[in-house]
This record gives sequence, structure tokens and C-alpha cells, in this order.
Amino acid sequence: MAISNGGQYEKLTLPESVEKWVNDVWRGIDAKLSCVAPRVRGKIPYSAKDGVFDDKSAWPLVWTNGFWPGMMWLMYAATGKKLYADCALEAQSATEKALKHYEYLSHDVGFLFDITNCAHYRLTGDEHSKQIALLAANTLAGRFKLAGNYIRSWDGKWKEYETNGISIIDCMMNLPLLYRASEITNDRRYRDIAKAHADTAMQYHVRADGSVNHIIEFDDEGEYLRSLPGQGYGIMENAWSRGQAWGIYGFILSYIHTKEQRYLDTAKRIAHYFVANLYDECIPVSDFRAPDKPVLYDTSAAAIAACGLIEIARAVPKLEKKMYLTWAIKILKELTNRFASLEDNKDNILEGGCEMYDSMVQLPLIYADFYYVEAFSKLMGFDILMW
Repeated sequence: MAISNGGQYEKLTLPESVEKWVNDVWRGIDAKLSCVAPRVRGKIPYSAKDGVFDDKSAWPLVWTNGFWPGMMWLMYAATGKKLYADCALEAQSATEKALKHYEYLSHDVGFLFDITNCAHYRLTGDEHSKQIALLAANTLAGRFKLAGNYIRSWDGKWKEYETNGISIIDCMMNLPLLYRASEITNDRRYRDIAKAHADTAMQYHVRADGSVNHIIEFDDEGEYLRSLPGQGYGIMENAWSRGQAWGIYGFILSYIHTKEQRYLDTAKRIAHYFVANLYDECIPVSDFRAPDKPVLYDTSAAAIAACGLIEIARAVPKLEKKMYLTWAIKILKELTNRFASLEDNKDNILEGGCEMYDSMVQLPLIYADFYYVEAFSKLMGFDILMW
């Protein structure tokens, strides 16, 4: 069952032992989620305590509310099981009400509606979900600032900073909603906005060495002011690992949707920085430029980066593929061996997430689970691109 590339999604060639391992893990994921999904119905999880998902379905919504229904759509696309579709529909319907409250929305409408309603439309042709996806895309496009050529991320205040001129690297993962809207409507304006933002992010968020600025601030005329510490270690030149992962996956997605070489080159540059900082661990710490102690891993950054590395492996010439694919597999093996539970007595799959360096907390995160499952769906060779 395909939701994206019309049967053109390349299945990467894996060593026989790796292919067997991938198949075994995938069967474990499906078996676990087949048990977890029914007992999570009525919830939209963010994290878990003692293996039990919490519930963030009550207003106001959380930026992560798309990941549980998105994971259900991914599993439905891969398996065809009605259970997954039913769970996805129930959860995404609880999130749709957010579009009636424009003042509470941010650039995260991509996270909320691309892998939910937009995926539903691409899977089934559902007209209601198509309209919701386009409304979300219009909301995202409306945040574009001509002065500076970027999508404004937030409203109000963040810490002590005003956010009128704020752009964050996470927005690269929201751009596919605009690319999809262009495909659906045959209107290139959505695509043009996405490319303009990607070009600005490439210029200001991505440093020469491949590390990434999490937050960039512009003035009212669109002139660059400064970078801000963001969710990494509290220095301006930090290297928050999830920001690096957003950059890897976000830029390769812009390449997939546009075939513009500069986006592939940028994804590769960030990926090289990322893997160079993994050393022998294979699991990133929360910030690559933080002190050695405390050790704060971020399994969400690992899973996101693995997805991006797999897509880079698909995009590069044959003789370049091995490095990117090898690192993705190393990361996923380490995640599976050290942080994953495929037993059905726990709702979450991964432990060891880190929301931000300052929290000093390790916890399960629903988006870590989503990207872990998505990475294995890619290695399985399903014709699925959720973004």
C-alpha cells in the first residue's frame, strides 16, 4: 500500500544478516503495536511513566499530537490492518479542532497534519482530510515573512526573547506539508515558500562545519540579528543533537520533493558532522558540545537522524550509499539493543529521550517511537514516505 511515490520508492539492498534482523524487528514492532493500539484508544500520548502512555488530547494541544496518529497511519500503510486506521482516525479527529484556534497555532502545523490528515488523504482519497491538510498548509504559508524569506516559528515570548523574528531548524520538517499542498492543488506558491525558507535555513541555520543553529533571530526588516541557545547546552555555538537530526532529515526531504542538489549537499554536510560526533557510541548525547557530564542521551535525535541517513543513502550515487546506510543501521541496532522494548507490557518502544539539555531528564518520547518505526519501515522497503 503506497502513500507517496507511486511504486518508485527504492528498496535498499541490505546484507542478508541485516535483512533478517530488520524483518525480525519489524515483526516485533507490528506485534507490539497491535496490542498497544487498542489500549491507547482515547489518548494522544506524549511520554510514558512506568510503561504507560500519558494523554495530551485535552486542550491546548501539544506540537507532538500528530505522532501517535501518524504512527498508526504508517502501520496501516505497511500492513493494511483496519485497527491502525481506526486508531489514527480517532486520534487525528481530536487534533483537528486546533485549526479553529488560529492564535494557538505555530509552524508545527506540519508535525500535526502532514503525517495525519495529509497521509490519510494520500492513502484513501478522503476529501475531509484533504481539506484539513490544505487548511493547515495555508496556515503554515501564512506565517511566511517576505522580509527575510523565512517562516516565523512561534508567537509571543520564548524565555526572555520576543519571537516576532524567530526561525528554528525544526521547521525544515514542516516544509513537506507545503510541498504536498503544491502537489494536491497544482499551485506552486506553497512550494516556493517552502524553498525560500529552506534556502534561508541553509544560509543561517547551517554552519560551515555542518553543525546547526537551533534558533535564529531576524529584525523587522529581515536582517539577521543573532543565533540563540535554544534547547541545547546554554551557549550560542552549541550543537543540539536533535537540531542536527532535524537538519539531516529536513534537508533531504526538501531534496526529495524538489530534486534541488543544494538540499542534498546540505543534508550530507550535516550528516557528516552528526556521525563524526557519535564516536563509538552510535547514540547521540543531547548536545555534542556539552560537558562530558552529565551524560544525557537523546534517542529521538538518533531515530530522526537514522531516517534522514536512509533517505540520503537512497539519493546518492551507488558508490556513496554504503556509508550513510551503514551508519543508519548502526544507530538502529544500538537503539534496539540498549533502549527499545518490543514487549507488549509497555506502551512505549524507546527510552532515553531528552526534550532539552536544561531539563537533565531522560524519558520516553512519542516522536522517538514514531521515527524508530519509520526508519524500520524504510529498511523494509515499503513504498511509504510519510512527509
